[in-house]
Amino acid sequence: MPLEMPVKVADASALAALLFGEIEGERVSAALSSDILVAPGLLPYEIANTAVMKLRRGEIDIQTAEGSLPRLALMRVELRPVTMDMVLVLAHDTGLTAYDASYLWLARELDCQLVTLDKKLHAAAGPLAAP
Repeated sequence: MPLEMPVKVADASALAALLFGEIEGERVSAALSSDILVAPGLLPYEIANTAVMKLRRGEIDIQTAEGSLPRLALMRVELRPVTMDMVLVLAHDTGLTAYDASYLWLARELDCQLVTLDKKLHAAAGPLAAP
């Protein structure tokens, strides 16, 4: 019987570190090695917004910004739907944004690790959080 690869939820902060060559990217890469990656369907929009913000701050150029979404597709992150009413309750209970709560809800729903660089989300995830 073949061994199943572990599933991990990866949030935008973690994947952006990889996509944009941030210092934390190495730590994220180690946390995600050879795992099946999943994320809520909002992930591409969050990555696009990260690119916009980095572009506006002068941290990246337009070519890097435009290239971020195709590189995200190469990461083969499976986008999953979330249950919005449950996300709303979780966001309210934890003080997270609905965006961040959607990653936490998915990790709880799949009973898997959540890879994030967001300190507030990491704290809310407790033992599910990595790196």
